[in-house]
Amino acid sequence: MKDYFISMFIDNELDLDEKINFVEGVHKDKGFKDQTVELLEQEKQLQSDVAISAPELPMPFKRRSKPNFLKLWLPSFAGFATACILLTGFFLFRSVPVENNEELHRFVIYQPGVNHAEIIGNFTGWTPVAMEKIGDSGYWSISIDLPEGEHHYSYLLENGQQIADPTVLTRERDDFGGENSIIRITASI
Repeated sequence: MKDYFISMFIDNELDLDEKINFVEGVHKDKGFKDQTVELLEQEKQLQSDVAISAPELPMPFKRRSKPNFLKLWLPSFAGFATACILLTGFFLFRSVPVENNEELHRFVIYQPGVNHAEIIGNFTGWTPVAMEKIGDSGYWSISIDLPEGEHHYSYLLENGQQIADPTVLTRERDDFGGENSIIRITASI
């Protein structure tokens, strides 16, 4: 039950009473708190952007009594000329861009009792693709680039059991008596 609350908390799917119970559980049980923090850190890493920054450094300079205008204008002119050449080359030799309307989607399922989990769906050609085990947490995960549109999928466990995603309510019956989950991917702004 704790793992269910962690998953629901990470996905922000708890109502206020469940959030209160979750916070009280985290404060009472150190193991539960540690597991929650570990999974939140993993989620943070998956959602973080790479930040590139450089510290500002003071640049001492010497003051000249007479500025040499040729030395001042030459680098500016060279930079301007280089920019013009690059822009001309860009417009002359550019190819027609191909729009990539795919979005990276992360699939996660909690199955602590299995040693192997896969995902199958219309985006894999219904061919099983292995999922990665997340430590000893019981969670299995995979991230896949999905194009815009509706996608049907389910999880395949080591014993041949096929199950729908428990976090997705939209489902359909398949031709073999099982259920598939349905998600819709729309373009990000």
